[in-house]
Amino acid sequence: MIDVIHKVNDWLALEMDIAIAIVVKTWGSSPRQAGAWMVINGSGEFDGSVSGGCVEGAVIEEALQSIETHRPKMLHFGVADETAWEVGLACGGEIDVFINPLYGKDSQTRKHFRDIMVSVGGDGQYSMAHIIRGSEENLGSYWFSSAMGSMGTMSEELQSFVLTDSQDDILSSKAAAEIHKVGEDGGELFLEFHPPVMKLIIVGGVHIAMPLAHQAVLLGYRVFVVDPRSAFGTEARFPHIDGLFTSWPDKALEEIGLDSGTAVAVLTHDPKIDDPALSKALSSSAFYVGALGSKRTQKDRRRRLLESGLSHDQLARLYGPIGLDLGGRDPEEIALSIMAEIVAARSGKHAGYGRDPG
Repeated sequence: MIDVIHKVNDWLALEMDIAIAIVVKTWGSSPRQAGAWMVINGSGEFDGSVSGGCVEGAVIEEALQSIETHRPKMLHFGVADETAWEVGLACGGEIDVFINPLYGKDSQTRKHFRDIMVSVGGDGQYSMAHIIRGSEENLGSYWFSSAMGSMGTMSEELQSFVLTDSQDDILSSKAAAEIHKVGEDGGELFLEFHPPVMKLIIVGGVHIAMPLAHQAVLLGYRVFVVDPRSAFGTEARFPHIDGLFTSWPDKALEEIGLDSGTAVAVLTHDPKIDDPALSKALSSSAFYVGALGSKRTQKDRRRRLLESGLSHDQLARLYGPIGLDLGGRDPEEIALSIMAEIVAARSGKHAGYGRDPG
C-alpha cells in the first residue's frame, strides 16, 4: 500500500473515481505477494503492480468496469485459466485480486485517504482491512488503524474483528497480509498489518557509510548517521537520510531510540566512538548490531566490552567482522555485504552473530 498511497490521494483530491486492486491470496510462484496494491483511475492510468506485469492489462479492464458499476469484485488468475494464459501469467502461480472502487466526489473517502497517507508516511505501525466477501452492504467497506487514529466505512461489529485479528501481528511485530473469516454469513476480511518502519543507525560517517546509507534508503529503512567528528557527518556526504547526529554515540542512540526494528552498523575503527555505541546497542533489543574490523580488532574489542560490563550473552549478539563474505573489497561492495547481512538477519535467514573472530 505504501508505494501507491500518494497516487490514491492525488487522484481522490482531483475528485477522480478510482479502483484499488489488492492481491489477497497467492499460490505457488506468484510474481507478487499478498498485500501488493495497484490503483487505477477512470482514464485507465495506473500505479503499482499486482503481478509484475503479467495480468495488469486484464486487471485494468476489470477495474474500469468496477468503477463504472460502483461494485467491488474478486478476480482469480492462474496458469490453467485461459484468460490468465492470454495475458501472460505463465509462471505457474495463481493469485486472487480484490478490486474495490472509491469515489472521488465522496468527501469522507477523500479525508480518510488523506489522513491514511499522513499515517503511513510516519514510522508507526498500522493496519488496514477490506471486506472482500460478504453481504452487499458490507462488501468493499474498509478500516484503517494506527497510533494517529482509526477511520473507515466498516460497521462497529466488523471493526472489532480488525482489532482482535491485529493483536498477534502487533505482538510479533511482523508484517502480515491474510484473509480472516468474519461473521456467520461466510464473510471474509483481508487484513494487512505493517510494523514500524525499520531503522538503520550508522555509527561513523566513513567512506563505506555513504553507499550503505544509500542502499538502506532504497530498501525503505529510515537512516541515521552518528559521528561526533563534524567533518564526517555532513549533509553533502549523506543526502536524503533521516538524521545526522554529531553528539557522542551513547547519547545519540538514546535520542534516536533502539527497538526490535533497529539495525546498528559501527564503522569508525576508533574505540572511543565504537565501544560506547556497541555497549548501548548490544544492551538493547536492536535486531542487528555489527562492527567493522579485522579478526584481531574483533578480539581486542570483545575483551574491552566484557571488561566494561557487557555479559557474554550480550556480546554473543555482535556480528563481527561485519557483513556477509561476498568477496568484495570496494566500499560499495562492503556496504552491499553489510546490507545483505542486515536483510538476512531481519528475515531470520542468518544468525551469524557470536562467530569466533579467530
